[in-house]
Amino acid sequence: MKRFFLTLTLLSSFLVFCIAQKHYLLKSPNGELIINIEVGDKISYSLQHKGKSVIVSSPISMLLDCDKTLGEKSKVKNVHMRKINETISTAFYKRNQIDNFCNELVITFKEDFQLNFRAYNEGMAYRFVVTQNRPFIVINEEATFNFEKDYMAYVPFVRGGRDKRKEEQFFNSFENVYTHLSLSEMPSNQIAFTPVVVELEEGRKICIAESDVESYPGMFVYNEEQSTSLKGVFAPYPKNLLQGGHNNLQMLVTERENYIAKCSGKRTFPWRIAIVSSDDKELLDNDLVYKLAAPSRIDDTSWIKPGKVAWEWWNHWGLSGIDFKAGVNNATYKAYIDFAAKHGIEYVILDEGWAVNLKADLFQVVPEIDLKELVAYAESKDIGLILWAGYYAFERDMENVCRHYAALCRYYSELGIKGFKVDFMDRDDQPMVDFHYRGAAIAAKYHLLLDYHGTYKPTGLNRTYPNVVNFEGVHGLEQLKFAGSDKVDQVTYDVTMPFIRMVAGPVDYTQGAMRNGTKRTFRPVNEAPMSMGTRCRQLAEYVIFESPLSMLCDSPVFYERESECTSFIAEVPTVWEETVALDGKIGEYISMARRKGDIWYLGTLTNWEKRTMEIDLSFLGDGEWSAELYKDGVNAGTVASDYIKSIIAIPQDRKLSVTMAEGGGCALKIYKK
Repeated sequence: MKRFFLTLTLLSSFLVFCIAQKHYLLKSPNGELIINIEVGDKISYSLQHKGKSVIVSSPISMLLDCDKTLGEKSKVKNVHMRKINETISTAFYKRNQIDNFCNELVITFKEDFQLNFRAYNEGMAYRFVVTQNRPFIVINEEATFNFEKDYMAYVPFVRGGRDKRKEEQFFNSFENVYTHLSLSEMPSNQIAFTPVVVELEEGRKICIAESDVESYPGMFVYNEEQSTSLKGVFAPYPKNLLQGGHNNLQMLVTERENYIAKCSGKRTFPWRIAIVSSDDKELLDNDLVYKLAAPSRIDDTSWIKPGKVAWEWWNHWGLSGIDFKAGVNNATYKAYIDFAAKHGIEYVILDEGWAVNLKADLFQVVPEIDLKELVAYAESKDIGLILWAGYYAFERDMENVCRHYAALCRYYSELGIKGFKVDFMDRDDQPMVDFHYRGAAIAAKYHLLLDYHGTYKPTGLNRTYPNVVNFEGVHGLEQLKFAGSDKVDQVTYDVTMPFIRMVAGPVDYTQGAMRNGTKRTFRPVNEAPMSMGTRCRQLAEYVIFESPLSMLCDSPVFYERESECTSFIAEVPTVWEETVALDGKIGEYISMARRKGDIWYLGTLTNWEKRTMEIDLSFLGDGEWSAELYKDGVNAGTVASDYIKSIIAIPQDRKLSVTMAEGGGCALKIYKK
């Protein structure tokens, strides 16, 4: 009798739970992707694609102060569904417009919050929205991505994280190569920055990313129990800061609070994104991060001029055949200005060294530099100057710095410094994210470009503030200067990163090396750096790597000796009207085409495997087409700088076969006859 009573009690409890549990389905416009949302004692979601499980039941919640948890025993107030079908005009992007087409489900809860879910053909996104009009604190957020099997993943761990406590890993450069391992093999003490790609069955991939991260910390992921799950983790709010780090230009967190964000009242939170691909090449050309970002807050963007930059730091001010000592001085920068003017390059950067070292004061200029003279000289050549700025030197007096340098020559809208390359942020907690938005707004006020170097991956800020034209957050070419870089496989990274990091947005990779090394001959040399892989690989990267502000990393001396390559680099656009991902497999090869006006540019890359690819050029449509073709020479496998330029007719069947050397590439400029 007692056993029967217990059985009835348990059954009754189960029935109550089932009745209380609410289920909502949201399908993508093509019906192939289905989000299942469950609301009961907890809120969870799952995701299917073409009838196959992608993400299994994964709880989400947000813990606020006063022990209030959004997503725990929450009561549904109402549910609203709508279809979004609009066209977004872009500024300085890989295409001039984007189709924003999805189905949206908004669940409003009695506890003063909402959950917004969106189902796109290419993936899903969700976000929390708090509707209360009073200040609150976010203690933590539960963002979970559970998988039904122990899949392989491409994970960019925080560099050096294995030997650090979790809280110490929040201060990092956001630069590392990818580790290819199963989910359960992820060390429980290591965090990774996003995006992260997980390999599913039948060639499908899922890319975990985020967008519209404003006044909130960025999301890392980790595997707490070496399970088949990824969990979001967020840098706590800094409690105490100490000036220090690189040349005293950083603010180091010495103590953190027990919460992640302070909020003033009603607000939206970042979109959590799961991009689903059936083919790897789909990840090469995805717009979800940009689509989900807040629209532009700059009404007039006509003053924003993307372009290419002659850069001196990587090549170590590498001038020769001159009658002055090359270095941080006016004569050197005038030579770079002359080079840029000769080849139609829009900008020259003064990287670290023009401001007095260890002072974190951008108003203290070294005596070897006369900025007024340099600006006047650059202006006479129609060249813009960009100044490098350490984070704290810029942040501590942002308004005055921007006002002073923008107005250096008479009036800011036409003359003066054109922008700043801000470096060594190395954090993405809430105050640091606030800095990025505040910096963008103030810079826009004075018509200044920003290149956020030494920073986290983009999360749509380039849509909200289009004057932020580039971001680092990438293991770029500069890493190959440093001791130990011969132990890094940069070639494989180059055919991995575009499928993962570049999903988030543009990359300040700083390509363009004219010294090139094979797998056997490469070595790190600070004063005479080289790339891994062939010369044509460097050319192709200007097409494949999205970069509205793109560096020419090498010396003007070398570019003058390599007129054909320099001509191609100088002519290739940095923003595009159309992008087509032609073919690709993560870690192996890439083929992409981009169009500006009536001219197409095409780039291909391979890993360390010599490879012949047949490229489908049917996107060209009708007509007679010709191309400048830059391909690896027959000896590029031993002499990486070996290449051949030729003019070819595009075949009528629109099939073009190209052969790449080990670590090689191929680049084309295609135009109508």
